[in-house]
Amino acid sequence: MENKEKNTNWLENFPVLFFTVIMGYSGLTLALQVAGEVYLSEIALLITTCLFLLILLIYIIKITVYRDAVIHEWQHPIKISFFPAISISILLLSLIYKTFSTEIATILWLVGIAAQVLLALSVLANWIGNRPYEAIHISPAWFIPTVGNIIAAVGGVELGFTQISWILFSAGVIFWILLLTLVFNRLIFHNPLPERMVPTLAILVAPPAVTFLAWVKFNGGNVDNMAHAMYGASLAFLALTLTQARLLIRLAFSLSWWALSFPFAALVSATMIYGTALDSQLHLLLGRAGVFLLFLLILGLSLRTMLALFRKEICIPD
Repeated sequence: MENKEKNTNWLENFPVLFFTVIMGYSGLTLALQVAGEVYLSEIALLITTCLFLLILLIYIIKITVYRDAVIHEWQHPIKISFFPAISISILLLSLIYKTFSTEIATILWLVGIAAQVLLALSVLANWIGNRPYEAIHISPAWFIPTVGNIIAAVGGVELGFTQISWILFSAGVIFWILLLTLVFNRLIFHNPLPERMVPTLAILVAPPAVTFLAWVKFNGGNVDNMAHAMYGASLAFLALTLTQARLLIRLAFSLSWWALSFPFAALVSATMIYGTALDSQLHLLLGRAGVFLLFLLILGLSLRTMLALFRKEICIPD
């Protein structure tokens, strides 16, 4: 009876934030593909797919058994921003499967884009229509729905959905700029982020890095002035995030630490593509070094997450 209660509590408190794990692993797989590491990218793809299916299955069971807990997450002013991580995970799987099967990639993209539009619009509708939000509820996690639209554009161009991709890209960039103003207003003029949300500062890197990737796709692999600007903005936000490194090191582990993974992965891929387009050996070297560091980051986060599960430090009531 006691074990049943523990299992039930663990499932009931399984957070949607777990889908950021898939985003991190997908980002690593994509970086390995860009780096030309065929064998390693295949292993990473297999692990990513298995993890996605496992996390998705667990969350579907949670929806079925603990519907009220899911509704509570959806109504939470901060946690709601992480729901589009589900659709982003599917879209990223579409991107990394493109190397192996266009048909599978297309199916995943269509499913992902349907989920992304539904979740992104639902989150936006909740922000502006249902209840008042306060400045303390704003965090870089609000960029997640926006990033999803731009990621959809990256995959859509490769699969031939160019016009739809332009619409998604435009919406993503516009909302990124709007939200960027709100986020910086909150960071500068209001109380500091809660400790558990500090790692989400890394998400600042993701929108410009993914915008760079999409823009280069739209331009047939060419790096023009817009691409230079977006890559430069990614580096600027990376530098800003690193100014908080001392604070990050002192923080206790939580699932929000996975917010570090995908933005860094997107920047690593952008760096290698940037280096290839400009024939810059320096950027290619930095990109390959970044892949190694990204692997260590994902490995460290994975081990720490398993340890936290064992110690029952996560999947517990807030």
